[in-house]
Amino acid sequence: MLIVAKRDRLARDVMAAAMVERMTDAAGARIVSAAGEGTDSNDPSARLMRTMVDAFAEYERAMIAARTRAALKAKRARGERAGTIPYGYTADAAGRLAPCAAERAVIAQVHALRAAGVTLRGIVAELARVGVVGRTGNALAMAQVQNILARAA
Repeated sequence: MLIVAKRDRLARDVMAAAMVERMTDAAGARIVSAAGEGTDSNDPSARLMRTMVDAFAEYERAMIAARTRAALKAKRARGERAGTIPYGYTADAAGRLAPCAAERAVIAQVHALRAAGVTLRGIVAELARVGVVGRTGNALAMAQVQNILARAA
């Protein structure tokens, strides 16, 4: 038996929910909702209800994504920052981005090393050797170096 809090927590995609349900059936088990949504039996009306619950869960996921995109777009249109502060910048009190000289120097160093043919691992090792640390106080990770290089491309 696979117990879920609510049917819509099983998946936010009709196809994914159907695959989980088929896999559960193949294993000789069944899915039970703790919320008691009446979708636990296998009669035609329960199957229809499960499909509808799954479809509404997928719809709600799409609506959340659309509202989030619209809110971020409106925020950017007002000139407000949306998301994390990119490496090489700081944010002022109003949330506007301003260049960070220290991080810009690291970015220039990363690009110079890459232009010289140094591998990503080599760049990370060289930055650690000279004591470059990120915002968390730790050495820059390979993913951060990749992001720095990708942002310039």
